[in-house]
Formats: sequence, structure tokens, C-alpha cells
Amino acid sequence: MIQLRPADERGAIDAGWLEGRYSFSFGDYHDPAHMGVSDLRVINDDYVAAGQGFPTHGHRDMEIITVVLEGEMAHKDSMGNGSTIRPGDIQVMSAGRGVTHSEYNASASERSHSLQIWLFPNARAIEPQYGQKHFSPDMLANRLQPVVSGDGRDQSLTISQDATLYRCRLDAGAQVVHHVDAPRCLWLQVIAGRVEVGDVELGAGDGARIDDVDTLTIKGVAEADLLLFDLRAA
Repeated sequence: MIQLRPADERGAIDAGWLEGRYSFSFGDYHDPAHMGVSDLRVINDDYVAAGQGFPTHGHRDMEIITVVLEGEMAHKDSMGNGSTIRPGDIQVMSAGRGVTHSEYNASASERSHSLQIWLFPNARAIEPQYGQKHFSPDMLANRLQPVVSGDGRDQSLTISQDATLYRCRLDAGAQVVHHVDAPRCLWLQVIAGRVEVGDVELGAGDGARIDDVDTLTIKGVAEADLLLFDLRAA
């Protein structure tokens, strides 16, 4: 079963320095029909103006993933980490019992575009952790590359949850297959291009919840960049 979440039906914010689209309820945008899927709570499509960003603020008991798509984001946190996140990088932060951090667009002239993703952890008040890794285009080409997982397999970053996030850059006419060995809940998020799942076509910004499948085939209608979340059955 596929439930489409069209890009133009997502929540929206325009704060001048920040333009965002929210797949699930977040901040002042609240829709009881879209509160997340399984342990996946937030997918925010954020455009941050040059030199602007999120000042120091706190989190706890949340797994936070940042995927930079354009530009650069500068990160600092209370664990002592300071880094710049660039396209191809994946950043994870387990907030655990509490962490503060800031994120700013590192460019003085160009806006940045990133995805902010939050998942609930499988345990509360854990030791905060940080990780960052670059995944080259070759690693993502026409394959579902795990970039974040609960067990760190296949070079992925680790989070405290039974969830796997895959990224794939799919050529037009190519396809990838994901096998589901037990009852699971899937979420597909298209970053760019167009793909086809079953008889449903998705474009940039579209998302879809997928349940009750043993095998998921994703076909490239046009060259595409996508994320696939494999989550506990909701």
C-alpha cells in the first residue's frame, strides 16, 4: 500500500532568512494526519539565507540527521564538535540526555539547502554522540547505500534506533530493489528528479509511506536523488 505525500501539500514557512517545507507537523505547522511515520518524526526541507542560521538551542532524546544538498552549513555543539557540512555529507547527532548546538549557513553570498531529519531514539537519556561522513557519488550510484543505521553496517553512521536510511542517485531507466524480510514500514523521499513505485510516480519533494510489501522496486523516470527509510512496523 502506497500513501503519497505530495510536495505542494506539505507545511510551509517563510521567515525571510529561512524558507522551509515540512513533511510532518513541526513548529507552528500542525496537522494531526501528518505527525510522522513509525519512529520518523521530522523531515524538513530547509533553505537558509547566506550568513543566517539557527542560533544555539537545545535538544534531548532525539536522533538528528542533516543532509546538505546545496551550499555549506557550519555546526558547533556542546560536545566540542565544530565542522562544516557540505553536499555529500551526512551528519548525525544523538541528543540523548541533552545537547546544545548551532547551525549557520557558512556562505556569505549563497543560500544553503538541506534536509533536517529527526527520529525518536530507542532509549532515553543516553550519552550524546556525534558523527559525520562523506558519501561519494560512486557510493550512491544506482544502489541503495545505507548512510545511517542502527548497527553501522556497510559504512553507515550509527543511531540509537532500529531504522536504516538509504540514499541513492538513480539514473533514468535504472532501478533498485529493496527486500523487506519482516513487517516493516517504509518512507520514500524524493530529493530531485522523478521515480516510479508501482503505479505511483513521485517528483522532487514528494514523499510516500509504503506498507505491506515484501519487495520494493524503485524505477528512475528521470535522473533522481532519493532517500529510503526502513522503519519498525508502525
